[in-house]
Amino acid sequence: MSWESSLEYYRIINQAVKKKLGGLHSAKSILYSVDFEVIEKLQHQGDWEELTKIMVESAQRLESAGADMIVICTNTMHKMAEDMEKHINVPLLHIADATALKIKDYGLKKIGLLGTKFTMEQDFYKGRLINNYGLEVIVPDTKERQIIHDIIYNELCLGEIKESSKISYIKVIDNLEKNGAEGVILGCTEIPLLIKQTDVKIPLFDTTKIHAEFAVDFSIK
Repeated sequence: MSWESSLEYYRIINQAVKKKLGGLHSAKSILYSVDFEVIEKLQHQGDWEELTKIMVESAQRLESAGADMIVICTNTMHKMAEDMEKHINVPLLHIADATALKIKDYGLKKIGLLGTKFTMEQDFYKGRLINNYGLEVIVPDTKERQIIHDIIYNELCLGEIKESSKISYIKVIDNLEKNGAEGVILGCTEIPLLIKQTDVKIPLFDTTKIHAEFAVDFSIK
C-alpha cells in the first residue's frame, strides 16, 4: 500500500489496457491512496481491527465513487479481504487467486512464498493457496523471514533499492529452491522493485504484475 507499488499498479494496468485495446486507450480508474505511515504502525501494533475498519471504509468509498470492481494493491492487507467483501456489492479480485491460477498454468505444485512476516507466517494467504488450489507452500526460516520483512519496510517502501539487499533475497530464494520449491511467489507488491526474473533461474511470480493484469482481463471481459 506504499505509493511505490501503487505507481507500479497504475503503470501496468494502463499499459495492459493500451496493449489490449490499442490506440489511445487507457484505464478508467479510481485510486484511493492511504497514508502508509498510519498503516505500517497499526500493522506492527497488531491492531488489525482498526486496519479492517480503514480497509472496509476505503472499499465503500471506491464503490460510492463508481468502481465496478476493487483490487487491493498489496498482499498483506488481503487479510481483510473477506470482511471487505461483506460490506460491498462489487467484486473484489483477490491477489492470491490471480497468483494461484498463474502457478497452476505453469503446472507447479510446491511453491515458495516471500512477503511481509504477516503474509509468510499467518494463514490468510497461505491457507487460500493450500485449501482452494491444492498448492504446497513453503516459507523461509525465522531469520530469513525477518530479513525479508525488514528490507520491505525499511528500504523498498521508501524507494531504496540496494544491491546488498538483492543479494540477500537471492540467497533466500536459492534456499527455498534447495528445499524443493519449484517456483517462488514475490508475495509483497514492493519486492518486484528489487528482484527480477533475470536475477534467478527458478520461476518467479510477480504478484503486482499478475494481479494488475488479472484486473484488466476481468474488466475487459
